[in-house]
Amino acid sequence: MKTVLLSYFSAARSLTQRGVLWHLMWPTLAAAAVWTSLLVSSWSSLVEVGNRLITGMPLVGGWLAASETALLVALVMYKIGLVVLALPIIYVTAAFLVAAVALPLMADKVAGMDYADIARRRGGSQMGSVWNALVSVLQFLLLLVLSLPFWLIPGVGLILSLVLTAWLNQRAFRYDALMAHADAFEMKDLPVRHASGLFGVGLLGAVMAHVPFINLFAPALSGLAFVHYLLSALRVSRQSENIIEVK
Repeated sequence: MKTVLLSYFSAARSLTQRGVLWHLMWPTLAAAAVWTSLLVSSWSSLVEVGNRLITGMPLVGGWLAASETALLVALVMYKIGLVVLALPIIYVTAAFLVAAVALPLMADKVAGMDYADIARRRGGSQMGSVWNALVSVLQFLLLLVLSLPFWLIPGVGLILSLVLTAWLNQRAFRYDALMAHADAFEMKDLPVRHASGLFGVGLLGAVMAHVPFINLFAPALSGLAFVHYLLSALRVSRQSENIIEVK
């Protein structure tokens, strides 16, 4: 847990470096602008679709259609559901933008300042980063859809949201954190050896994603924490490799 917290403290410190703060902000702002615009422009159509779905529900649809008050309450709940649904979509979009674009740029700046002693073996690539981000988001959405029935159980929805977001964070960001410095073997080996720690970094990022205002910066800040965690782990691993046993 100490290493996880240190990773986030280091990530917060990195925000003082030139250009890093902007990359922390723009992915979420861009994702929010795109999805809010789409939601506003299609709001009337979505409400009309919701009205048809509600009144067409088996057993209760006719009763709701006959009661103006009941239909109004159902529509209000539906509208709230649309807004709530937009929040994870914005986060997933921001996470993709961070993983595919912002994080490699931030990692390069941070590594040049804090990890200049680590040789760059370039086991990854920019195309690999984009592909990893895309696959991670698609897998997350599939897991989210498969888990929807369990969200009906009180309290389970929050737990599932945290676990799935933590999984998305570590799956999407670990590639970018290592791609410039680790070789192909290290990129596979380090995440396996540090699986529990990486999940902890991702889980703390998932918690921040549920806190108002902080959630605007959670994807990029979490990504920066992964950079510090994994590059520190890579430095220790490289130092261990260079130890010569004397008999």
